[in-house]
Amino acid sequence: MADPATNGKFLRTIEWDMMDKRKFFPLSMLSSFSVRCALYPLTVIKTQLQVQFRNDIYKGMIDAGVKIYRAEGVPGLYRGFWISSVQIVSGVFYISTYEGVRHVLGQYGANQRVKSLAAGGCASLVGQTIIVPFDVISQHAMVLGMGAHGGKNGAVNPLGINFDKGSSRLRITHDIAREILRRDGVRGFYRGYTASLMAYVPNSAMWWAFYHLYQDELLKIVPPWVSHLFVQCVAGSFGGFTTTIITNPLDIVRARLQVQRLDSMSVAFRELWHEEHFHMFFKGLTARLVQSAAFSFSIILGYETIKRVSVNEQYRHMIKW
Repeated sequence: MADPATNGKFLRTIEWDMMDKRKFFPLSMLSSFSVRCALYPLTVIKTQLQVQFRNDIYKGMIDAGVKIYRAEGVPGLYRGFWISSVQIVSGVFYISTYEGVRHVLGQYGANQRVKSLAAGGCASLVGQTIIVPFDVISQHAMVLGMGAHGGKNGAVNPLGINFDKGSSRLRITHDIAREILRRDGVRGFYRGYTASLMAYVPNSAMWWAFYHLYQDELLKIVPPWVSHLFVQCVAGSFGGFTTTIITNPLDIVRARLQVQRLDSMSVAFRELWHEEHFHMFFKGLTARLVQSAAFSFSIILGYETIKRVSVNEQYRHMIKW
């Protein structure tokens, strides 16, 4: 009887117990860092679009990128990058949780989509618990001084940080962390934690579920000679598009809670509705869709490639690139 994971032909999903972890973990961290480094400017642009009042500063994604680059050059597109890069560590916990939960559920006979949905949610819960403090700091760094090159309401500086163009990124990061601690204590680093969970746990759960759904459906219609890795990358992008459209308002609320220091999610929703009305569902959506599609494609390309490289010898004959 053929292993269901192979579908009788090739290995559609490389499971946790099929890989050499000594290869998988270091290669996974390297891949994650490379993708984040390449796509981080999109995160900065998306965050600044979400935080601005209506179209006070930027008219859209391209306008934001051009204005940030003209005002600050490449460093402006990498604001908060080094503190945000701690996500590489949380990524190890994320993927370990994801694969571990899939493995446990697989022992109880759960199907691929159920395993992916549950594991994706659990992985995001673990990852967000680790990363939210760094996310709060990096988002403050992303928007600090935003609007100085064209905003009607002046430069954004919710913490009142003293800075200028000559200020080092390390000093700015230190000052942001110190001011958050002074004003709010340790709890300040978890501002927007609930909103982050509400935005990212369902996002992660749905993304993995949609990823496997789209992969299965695409494999039914593409010719046999089409690369399986390419099909997986396209499925990842489709999954990213779908979940981004569904969760966009929650992501805006999370960003505003963390940066504008609002008291609660209900306050953030009310302010957003007052400013944008139905446009709140589309605010920063283009940048987020581009970021999500590019990020999903790149992450799956790296993730599935590394799984193929790390697979144990007895499964190599079942691998299709």
